[in-house]
Amino acid sequence: MHTTAPITIGRATELGLFKSVLTDLQEGAGHAVLLVGEAGIGKSRLAGECVGQAESLGLPVLRGRGSPTSAGMPYRPLIEALNSRFRVTGVPEEPELEPYRPALGRIIPEWRHTAVPGYPESAVELAEAVLRLLAVLGRDRGCLLVLEDLHEADSETIAVVDYLVDNLAGLPVLLAATLRPEPGAALELARGAERRRVASLATLKPLGTSQVGALAAGCLGLRAEQVPAAVVERLSTLSNGNPYLVEELLAEMVGSGALRRDGGGWQVTGDLAAAVPVSVVSGLRQRLAQLDPQVRDLLLLAATLGTGFSIGTLELITGHGVRLLLDQLAAAADSGFVVPDPTAVDQYAFRHALTAEALLAGLAPAERAVIARRAAEAVLAADPAVSDDRCQLVARLRLLGGDEAGAALLYAEAGRRALAGGASATAVRLLERARALAAPADRTAVTESLVHATAEAGQLDQALALAESLPDAGADALSIERRVALHTRLAWAAVISERAADTLAQVAAARAQLGDPSDPRHTAALAVIEAHLALLPGHGAETAGTERLAREAAEVAEREKLPVVACQAWQLLALLARERGFDDADTCLERMLAVAEEHSLPVWRVEALLRLGANAFLRSGDARRIREARDAARDLGALALVQHAEGLLAMDAVQRADFPAAQEIIDRCLEPSARMRNLGGHRYLLLVAATLAAHQGRRRQMERELLRFDKADESTSFLMPVLLGLCRAFCALLEENRAQALDELAAAADWEDRHPNVFYLSGRYGLGPLLAVVGGAADRTAYTAALAAPAAALAWNRQFLVLADAVLLGREGRGGEATARVDRAQQEFRGFPTGRHLGLRLVAEAALADGWGEPVAWLRTAEEYFHQAGVRSVAGACRSLIRQAGVPVAQRRTGRELIPEGLRSVGVTPREFDVFALLVERLGNQDVAQRLSISPRTVEKHIASLLHKTGSANRAELCRLARSLCAD
Repeated sequence: MHTTAPITIGRATELGLFKSVLTDLQEGAGHAVLLVGEAGIGKSRLAGECVGQAESLGLPVLRGRGSPTSAGMPYRPLIEALNSRFRVTGVPEEPELEPYRPALGRIIPEWRHTAVPGYPESAVELAEAVLRLLAVLGRDRGCLLVLEDLHEADSETIAVVDYLVDNLAGLPVLLAATLRPEPGAALELARGAERRRVASLATLKPLGTSQVGALAAGCLGLRAEQVPAAVVERLSTLSNGNPYLVEELLAEMVGSGALRRDGGGWQVTGDLAAAVPVSVVSGLRQRLAQLDPQVRDLLLLAATLGTGFSIGTLELITGHGVRLLLDQLAAAADSGFVVPDPTAVDQYAFRHALTAEALLAGLAPAERAVIARRAAEAVLAADPAVSDDRCQLVARLRLLGGDEAGAALLYAEAGRRALAGGASATAVRLLERARALAAPADRTAVTESLVHATAEAGQLDQALALAESLPDAGADALSIERRVALHTRLAWAAVISERAADTLAQVAAARAQLGDPSDPRHTAALAVIEAHLALLPGHGAETAGTERLAREAAEVAEREKLPVVACQAWQLLALLARERGFDDADTCLERMLAVAEEHSLPVWRVEALLRLGANAFLRSGDARRIREARDAARDLGALALVQHAEGLLAMDAVQRADFPAAQEIIDRCLEPSARMRNLGGHRYLLLVAATLAAHQGRRRQMERELLRFDKADESTSFLMPVLLGLCRAFCALLEENRAQALDELAAAADWEDRHPNVFYLSGRYGLGPLLAVVGGAADRTAYTAALAAPAAALAWNRQFLVLADAVLLGREGRGGEATARVDRAQQEFRGFPTGRHLGLRLVAEAALADGWGEPVAWLRTAEEYFHQAGVRSVAGACRSLIRQAGVPVAQRRTGRELIPEGLRSVGVTPREFDVFALLVERLGNQDVAQRLSISPRTVEKHIASLLHKTGSANRAELCRLARSLCAD
C-alpha cells in the first residue's frame, strides 16, 4: 500500500489552470495562482504538481514556505525560495541586477556584502528588487516561484508577495502560493488580489464520494471499482472529503487488520467502525507506538518545534550525532510521518501540518510541557545569547512549557531585534504577542517597545493609544528619560504625517517631563520638531524665528553627539536658506553631509548629496553631482532615492534638449515608481514626461501626460508652478501663442503668491521677465527686481534674464552692449539649445523693432534649429520676421521626409503639410495663419488644395484624416 495516492485526484480544474498559465508564461504573460483550503485538502500536492509541470518545461523553480516558528523572521520564505535555486546554480551575474544587489542582500547571502550597514531597506524596495530578479531568471522561458503556507509567513513577506501579485502582468513569472482560509493578512491579500483581478483564487473543495474511492484505489493499487464499497463509504463519512484524512484513515484500517490484502485485491476482514480510531489523533498515536522508542521520542520533540525543523536544532537539543539523527529520521520518513524539506538540505518537515498538531494533541499536557521545557533549556545552555533564528523558537518552547512570562520576554526581545533590523510590521506582531503574555512587572517595558514599533510602522493612532495606557506613576512607570524619548518619537512621527495637533500635544507632554535646566539632548530634538511644525499649513511662523530655532538645535545636536537630529536640523535649514540664495543653502547641506559621513549615516548622506546635486544643477546646469547622488543611492539600495535622482536627470535632459535620454529615463523608471508607490518620484516623472512633450511642441501628448499627472497628484502640489511655467507656458510659446503663455505664467505667479515655496523653475524669474520686456510691459526697474531674487542665480532663468537685459540696453540706445549680451548668452548657455534659440527668436523681434544687433542672423539661426526640430510654428515666425526685415527667405524644399507616404504620393507639399498638421487641433484659418505666420487667404488656398489632393469631402473629414496621420 502507498501512504499517498500516486496521482492527484479530483483537481482537474486546478491542474488545467496551472497548465494554462504555464503555457501563457512562454509568451511573457505573468500571473499568480493562490490556492486556498483547509489543512489536508491537497494544496501542497497541487503546488508539487505545478513544480513538476514547470520542471518538465525547463523553467527555473524557487520554492519556500512559511511556518509558525518563522512568522517573526522577516522574509524567511523568500530566503528559502531563492536559496533553493541558488544553492544549486549560484547567484545570477546579470549587470542589470547590479542596482538591486544591496536590497537583495537581505535575502541572498552571497550579496550581503553589498548591503550598506545602517540602511533598513523598505519592503517595497526589496519587493521591486525581487520582481527584477524573477524577471531575469524567467527571461528565456519563464520561472516559477512557489510559496507554501502563506498564512504562516511574516508580515514583510506578505507585503512583498502583495507587491509581486500586483505587478506580474507582462513579466515571465508565475507565482503559486498556498494558504488556509484563516482570518489574517494572507487571506486578505488573496481576496484583494481576486477583487483586483490580478490573481486566480482557487478554493479547494472536499472530494466527493467517487473521488474518495479513486484516492483509496490509488493508495491500495486497485481500480476504483475494486475498492470495497464499505471502505469508500466509511472513508467518505469520516474524512469529510479531506484527502489527508482519507489517507490516514485508510492507513489505520490496514494497520489494524480490518482491511487486508487478499490475492490481487483487498478484503474487509473486521469491523471497520471498531477498527477505525475515534480521531486521527489516536490513530497516529497507535502508529507512533509501533516505532522504535528513540524514533518516537524524536518525533514528539520535533512536533514541539513546529511543522518544520532542522537537524542542527535536534542535534543541539538531543546531543545525538548527525548520523544517528539521520537514521532515525529515515525511519520516521518510511513510516509516513516526515519528509525531507526540498527547500533546505538540513531541514525536515512533517508530511502534513496536521501530523505535528495531532501528535502534540495526543500528548498529555504535562508530558508536552516537560518536553518543551527540556528543549528550551537545552537550546539556552548551548546558546545563552539566543541567536536571532532561535529566539522565537525558545519563546514558543517556553510557552508550550507553561512559562508565559519567560516566553513574553523572548518574544519582546525578538520584536526589538526585528525593529532594529527595519522589520517594523514583524516587530509589532511579536511585541503584541509579548504584551499579551507579559507579567505585570514586564508589561510597561514591552508596551514601550510596542509604541516605538507601531510608530515606525506608520500606525500612529495605535501608538498614541498605547502611550496613553502607560502608567504615569508607581514602580511600573517609565523613567523621565524614557518617557521624554517616547513623546519625542511620537512627535516626530506626527509632524512627518502633518498632524499638527498631535505634534503639539506630544511636544507639550515631553516638555512637561523635562527638568530645569532641561537636558539639551531632549530640547534639541524637540526644537527640530517645532521648527518642522512651523512649516505645516496653518501653523506657519516667522521664517527668522524658525531658522533660529533650527540652527540652535543643530548646534546642540552636534555638541551632544546626536547625529540624526543634527541632520534633520541642517536639512531644514538648507530649505529655509534658499529664500536668501543657494550659497547659504549649500553651506547647510555640506554640513549635513559631513555629519552623515562622520557618523556613518548612509541614508542621510544620500539625502545631502541629492540636495547638493539638485542645487548645483539648478545653478549651473551641471548634473554631475546628481549622478554622484544617484550612484550613492544605487550603492545603498535606496531605490526610491534612485528614482528621485533619475527624475532630476530626466528634467536636466529635457532642458538640454536631449530628448531621447529623457525618454529613456522615463521609460525605465516611471512604471517601477508606480509599482513601488513612490508617489513623489512617480509624480515628478509624470511631470517630466509632460515637459518633454511641451519642449517639442507636442501639445496633445503633453495634455495626455498632464492628465496622468492630475490623477496621481493633488491640486496643491508644489510642482504646480513648474507645470504652468516650464511646461504649459513653454509649449504655448512653441506654438507662437504668446497670449496663452502669458496667461500660464500669470497663473503660476498667482499660485506661488498663495503657496510660498522655494522651487524656482516657474518662469517668474526668467522667461516671464523676458516676455514682459519684449512686449513693453516691463522696464529696467522690474528687471532689476527679478535679477535680485535668489532664483535669478539658476542657469535656466539666467539665460532669459541676460536676454531681457539686452533688449532693455537696445531700447536705451546702447546697441553695442545689447549685442554683446546676446553673444554672451549664446556662448554661456549652449547647454540649453531649445531655450537659447527661443530666446533668440524673441530678442530678434525686439532688435528689429528697435534697430540694433544682428536680428536677421539670429532669426536664421533660430529658424534652422526649429525647422530641424520639427517645431513649425516658431520656424514659420522666424521666416516671417526675416521677410519683415526686407530680406528674402529661401524656400525650404526639405521637410518632405516629414510628410507621410500616402500624402507625398498625391503631391502634398511641405507647406501644405504644415497646414494639414495643424488641423489636428481643429484650428480655424486665422489661428493657422498666426501659427505659420502666413495670411488667412494663403491658408484657405492650401486647404482647398488639400481637399482636392486627399479626396476629402469636406473640412471635417480632412481634420479626421489629419488626426489619424499626425496625432502624437
